[in-house]
Amino acid sequence: MNDKSVATKFAKWDVPELDKLAESKIYILRENLNKGFKLSAEEKAYITKLVNTNSYFKDAVPLWGWKFDFSDVLKKFVVRQYGVYCEYLGFDRPSVRKMLYGKIEVFLEG
Repeated sequence: MNDKSVATKFAKWDVPELDKLAESKIYILRENLNKGFKLSAEEKAYITKLVNTNSYFKDAVPLWGWKFDFSDVLKKFVVRQYGVYCEYLGFDRPSVRKMLYGKIEVFLEG
């Protein structure tokens, strides 16, 4: 994020004002990243899971019509499990590994 905004509106319908979401976990984490704070391993894993399991965006988290973009801090990983390759975005290997179950055959950063 070049402009260091916390979130951008993506919904065409009425949504709550962004300041009403200021106490949400995802808002606080994005704001902390904007301020240059380091995240804990649990926080990195939390964001990694939300980014990879939502159906709206590949590199962001939706919340009540707002897009919390994390593309500036995520890396791409390719994982092979059970003979199938999948691509995930995450902070680091441990955060991606934490959301996966089962044996990982190949784990590449790229």
